[in-house]
Amino acid sequence: MAELRRCAAASLEQYRAGQVLFEVGDRDFKFFVVKSGEVEILDPSSESPKTIAVHRPGQFTGDVAHLTGSPSVVSAVARANCEVYGISPAGLRDVLNNCPELGNVILQAFIARRQLLRESGSFTGVRVIGSRYSRDTFRIRDFLARNLVLFTWLDLESDPEVDRLLRRFGISESDTPVVVWRERLLRNPSNRELAETLGIRRPPKQTVYDLAVVGGGPAGLAAAVYGASEGLTTVVLERTAPGGQASGTMLIENYLGFPTAKSGSELVERAVLQARKFGAELSVPAPVTGLTFENAYSLLRLETGETVVAKCVLIATGAEYRRLLAEGCERFEGCGVYYAATVTEGQVCQGEDVVVVGGGNSAGQAAVFLAKRARKVFLLILGGDLYKDMSAYLARRIEQTPNIEVLYHTTVLRMEGDKHLATVTIVNSRTGEERTLTTPALFSFIGAVPRTDWLPPEIERDAKQFVRTGAAVAGSPHWNAQRQPFLLETSRPGVFAAGDVRSGSVKRFTSAVGEGAMAVQFVHEHLKGM
Repeated sequence: MAELRRCAAASLEQYRAGQVLFEVGDRDFKFFVVKSGEVEILDPSSESPKTIAVHRPGQFTGDVAHLTGSPSVVSAVARANCEVYGISPAGLRDVLNNCPELGNVILQAFIARRQLLRESGSFTGVRVIGSRYSRDTFRIRDFLARNLVLFTWLDLESDPEVDRLLRRFGISESDTPVVVWRERLLRNPSNRELAETLGIRRPPKQTVYDLAVVGGGPAGLAAAVYGASEGLTTVVLERTAPGGQASGTMLIENYLGFPTAKSGSELVERAVLQARKFGAELSVPAPVTGLTFENAYSLLRLETGETVVAKCVLIATGAEYRRLLAEGCERFEGCGVYYAATVTEGQVCQGEDVVVVGGGNSAGQAAVFLAKRARKVFLLILGGDLYKDMSAYLARRIEQTPNIEVLYHTTVLRMEGDKHLATVTIVNSRTGEERTLTTPALFSFIGAVPRTDWLPPEIERDAKQFVRTGAAVAGSPHWNAQRQPFLLETSRPGVFAAGDVRSGSVKRFTSAVGEGAMAVQFVHEHLKGM
C-alpha cells in the first residue's frame, strides 16, 4: 500500500455496511484498495443480484473498464463497515505508467477478471433477445462482441427464457431484436444508439491533436500506442469497432512473441488497453466522412457533424472483403452470409455443414476454426493449389482435418432460402458441373476493397483505390513541401497511410502493426518542421 500511495494520491474513505462504492453504469469511477472490512462485487443485471467476488484487506476493486473508459459492468457494495483507499482514474493511470511492477500486477488482474466474467457462463450483462436468422440481431451481437461488451444472447428459436422475458417486458416476437440494459429496453437500436446508451462512445476532447488516427485496426492501434507513449496527443477515430479484419480472426499463430495461438480479438483488446494506458483517446463509433486542409492542419469531418483538427493524420482504415458476385448474396448478408468467423458467427454453425470461400490465410483460419463446430466445412478456392496464397502450416492443417473438404476451381453460382440462407449452388469452372449444398452459413474471404471513398483528391490512390505513399508520390502535383515524402507519407505532407489501406502493403497482421509503429517516427519528423 505504501508503494501505491507513493505513485498516486489516495484518499482514505469510510463506508458503512450496505453503502455503494460504485454501481453498474458508472463512468470514471474510483479504484479502491481495501484497508479494513469487506467489499462485495455484484452482478445486478440478472433476475437476482449475484455475488462475483468479495475483496478483503489488501485486495482491490476494478477491471479493464478503468482503462477503456467504458461504464462499470458490476457494482461494489460495502459488505461490512470498511475503510478503503480511493484513487481517481488519472491517479490509477499514473500508477500504471510510473510504477511498472505494481502496475503490471493491477493490469494483469484487470485482464484476468474480465476474462473470467466472459467465460463464466453465469454473468448476464447486456441482454440481446432476437432470432439467429435476423440480420439486425446479428448486427447487434457483432457490434457488442467486437466492442468487447459483455452480453447474453437469448435466441428466439431455442432459449427457454425468451417467452417469460417477452411477457415481462410486454413485447412480442415481432418487436425483436431488443436490447435490455439496466431495465431499459431498446427496440432494434442502431449501432450509434447502442454506443451512446451503453456509454461506449466518448467524443473527442482536444481542440487540436498532434495525431489523429482514422481506423482502429492493427496499424491504427499500433500508432496510438507508440504515439501516446511518446507524448503525442493522440485520438483514434473508428467507425464500428477496434480491430478491423483482425478482430474476426480466431487464431493468429505466426505473430512474433506469441508462440501459442491468440485470437485477433484478444490481441486487439490488449492493444486497446495499452493505448488507453498511455492516454490515447478512442472514439467509437466515429465514422469519418471527409478530410480537408486549412493551412498546416488537417480537418476531419465526422458523421455526427463534429470536426477533429490535427497536425498529422494517419489513414489506417484498412480494407473490407469483397462481396461475392453470386445471385442472392446481398439478400442473405447477416442472416447466412458472413465476412468473419468468430464465436458470434460460429453459434449458427453447430452441427451443420458450412461453406468457406477463399484461398488466403483468412479463409484457411476460418475453415479450421469452423471445423471444430460444424459437421463439415466445404472450402471453395478459385485455383488448383491450396499452397499458392496460404501459409504452408495452415494448408497442411486443412489437409489433415478430416471434416474439411477442399473444392478446387470452384465458385458460388447462387444462394437461396426463405428468411435465411438454406442452400448454396456451386460450379466447377473446369467441368461446368453444378452442385447444391444445404447450409445455413457461407463465409466469404475473397480479396479486399480499401476504405478510401472519404478521401479528397489531394490524397492520391492507385488504380484499385489503395493510398499511394513514399516515392510513388514524390512527383505528385499535390506535394507542396521542400523535402521528399517519407516512406509512409501520402501526397499531402503530414498525412500518412499504414496497413492494408496502403498501396503495396503486405496484407498481414504483423506488417500492419509494424507500419503503424513506424508511422509515428515520421510524424515526429514532420512535426519538427512545422
